[in-house]
Amino acid sequence: MKYKTLGKSGIKISEIGFGAWTIGLDWWGKKIEEGEAKRMLKKAYDLGINFFETADMYGKGISEKIIGDVFKGMRNEIVISTKYGYDFAGVEQIGHSELPQKFDPAFTRKALNASLERLQTDYVDSYGLHNPKLNHIRNDEIFNTFDELIKEGKIKSSQVALGPAIGWTQEGLEAMERKSVSAIQTVYNILEQTPGNELIEKAEKQNVGILVRVPDASGILTGKVKAETVIPSNDHRKDRKQEWRQEALQKVEQFRPIAGRNGLNITEFAIKFILSKKSIASVLPTVVSVEEIETFATISDGRYLNSSDMKEIDELYNTWPSYELKATPQTS
Repeated sequence: MKYKTLGKSGIKISEIGFGAWTIGLDWWGKKIEEGEAKRMLKKAYDLGINFFETADMYGKGISEKIIGDVFKGMRNEIVISTKYGYDFAGVEQIGHSELPQKFDPAFTRKALNASLERLQTDYVDSYGLHNPKLNHIRNDEIFNTFDELIKEGKIKSSQVALGPAIGWTQEGLEAMERKSVSAIQTVYNILEQTPGNELIEKAEKQNVGILVRVPDASGILTGKVKAETVIPSNDHRKDRKQEWRQEALQKVEQFRPIAGRNGLNITEFAIKFILSKKSIASVLPTVVSVEEIETFATISDGRYLNSSDMKEIDELYNTWPSYELKATPQTS
């Protein structure tokens, strides 16, 4: 396993991380029982993964609690990132339907203390805003609170997780201007490089690490999802329409010769493409089994794509039509 620096925080994290939302929610078509979740976390650690990225709303604290249980007494050996901002008390979590958000100082401290208790620790390495809007990014009070928490030793740095869907470009660009922000989390993969390429460019200038989620394009790049695949109603991927899947699979075929001459299958090629980009701190694949963790961990071997291959990929990508990006609605 290779390690990279999480932006200006200076924290070393595994370039393949563990995105722990699947162990708290069944939004990927599979309910992971607690015992299996713990085996997955332990296997990840054994394979050199030290970066565990979660959020308080993943199962209303379930994901955090499992991480806390598994790594009790091992705090100095792992890096924990968690997020907050949804007031999920007394409401039901259903797919992409967003819950009420709060980022005021009192709510921030309450949410952080609850996360620390579940994680069985007295600090988190990276504390994040979960899907903030532009008005939150521009709110000095929120980031002043982060500065205070850093001084108090409760957090080491902060991040901004953009979403829930792909986009939120301006939100990401402005967040990087904040002193405490060491990381931006965004959807990014070889099929969906916008707005990621623009965010990566600024991240390099601002010494901010990019955390990548959905690196497999919701299963397209692992071969688990095909054009005819029937997506269950409780699966997050149901929002990917059949037409999109058909077009995505056709695009994958354009990359196959490049992958082949590098001796890589499409999954390996897609992850190595991301890892070959500057400012990428960690890739967070969606994993639902020990076997999948093993697959992704082995891709981190220090070998990256060369500049001519990366140029060819860029040229192919630039021939494709643009797609809709999400953003904070602007009223003025």
